[in-house]
Amino acid sequence: MDIGEVVSDSFRYPSSDWKKVVVLGILFLLSFLIIPVFLVLGYVLRVLKASLAGLNELPEFEEWGEMFVDGIKVFVVYIIYFIPAIVIMAVSVMSIWSSMMSIMAMQAASTAPTTMMGLMGGSALAGMLISMIYMLVITPITVVAVANMAFNESNLHAAFDFSSILDLISQIGWVDLIIWYVVMIMIGIVLSVAISILISIPVIGGIILLLLVNPYIYMFYARSAAWLYASAFENVEDSIE
Repeated sequence: MDIGEVVSDSFRYPSSDWKKVVVLGILFLLSFLIIPVFLVLGYVLRVLKASLAGLNELPEFEEWGEMFVDGIKVFVVYIIYFIPAIVIMAVSVMSIWSSMMSIMAMQAASTAPTTMMGLMGGSALAGMLISMIYMLVITPITVVAVANMAFNESNLHAAFDFSSILDLISQIGWVDLIIWYVVMIMIGIVLSVAISILISIPVIGGIILLLLVNPYIYMFYARSAAWLYASAFENVEDSIE
């Protein structure tokens, strides 16, 4: 997998049809209504499907019901894969709350609350660290899982076919997966800096972010994920040859 080609193609891809970027952007603007959130996720899956089918044009906005259902499936996949991190974070928050209630109820010597606060902070920090490490590790695997679902006609089971997913990752190559992931993180950091500058512009900055920048980024990442997934089959063909 040529990471340079992946990045350059993925950046060009959304600009092939700015009207569709804007349509997706409108869904971002309406995301407070909740339903558009699932339509956005459904369209991202549609981008994956189109890219894996070898199409270079952005997919159409049609069959909205199907797109909505696909969005729910993508949401479910991410929630299930991230459940351990969510549980750890929830336990950490509950621990902090419980400790704070105990401190307030104690009315004991001044050193006791301080000691408890130290233990509470250490426990919360450990929980958050474990949660972050888990999410860092599971995210690229989840990307392959969602791509596998897209490749298998939105079959939710394909996203949890762990033996197939691990086999695909081994075909992609763990090194290539890590390189892709690191590059995507680096691009994300650069984009976050640009976004922070953009949102500093009152009103207009936020509108541009939701209407153009966010949809462009989602399309970019979906396209690059399709490249990553497709490289598994390229590597198999190379090994056969």
